Amino acid sequence: MNGLFDTLFGALGRATLFLGQVIGGLPGLLPRPRLVIQQVYAVGVLSMIIVIISGLFVGMVLGLQGYNTLARFGAAESLGVIVALSLIRELGPVLTALLFAGRAGSSIAAEIGLMKTTEQLSAMEMMAVDPIKRVIGPRFIASVIAVPLLTFILTAIGIFGGHLIGVSLLGVDAGAYWGQIQNTVEFREDIFQGLIIKSLVFGVLVGWIAVYQGYTADPTSEGVSRATTHTVVISSLAVLGMDFILTGLLFSGV
Repeated sequence: MNGLFDTLFGALGRATLFLGQVIGGLPGLLPRPRLVIQQVYAVGVLSMIIVIISGLFVGMVLGLQGYNTLARFGAAESLGVIVALSLIRELGPVLTALLFAGRAGSSIAAEIGLMKTTEQLSAMEMMAVDPIKRVIGPRFIASVIAVPLLTFILTAIGIFGGHLIGVSLLGVDAGAYWGQIQNTVEFREDIFQGLIIKSLVFGVLVGWIAVYQGYTADPTSEGVSRATTHTVVISSLAVLGMDFILTGLLFSGV
């Protein structure tokens, strides 16, 4: 047991030192914004399709299940609040982070691991190019930027999906649906704490885990495969665990 804890804390310590190196190299990206823009497109824009489709179906399921539950108590007009708060506070940030880890996080880890396997990172160091600034930094900051943006998209599409089922299919009044959302959802307690803070933290977590796993992968095909798998698994567990911690800290007084 002690050996396991030593291994876990040792890995966490090395990952934290690595994160410090990445953050220290971020100012060097200011003269080269194109590197970040390219990665935002690769990990963000190319992930929009799966985020939009997932958000639509999640919102539709919430609308259907929420209506069936609320109708028993004669409160079907509150469907908009249930859908919006569920997505804004919990499902939007968490589902987006999990989808991002599976689609973009694994891609980042595999790409960096392959660059290490083919000695491209070593070649950069020989040419006095810091791979932390050139390769790792842009992918990390792109994750931090992309996850919040994708979270807003998934949440908006999910609320529309709930409207599609509740209003168009089940007959809930459209004015009540949107009016309840407008009157109940607050910026500080819901949007800021639920969407913005959680999505930023999840973006840092997934980006950090992905670049670290890729950078420390064994320079073999098995090592790259293992790093990709570890990225998805560790990111998913980290997002779910951090979601519990953030929910307890942010919404304990609500």
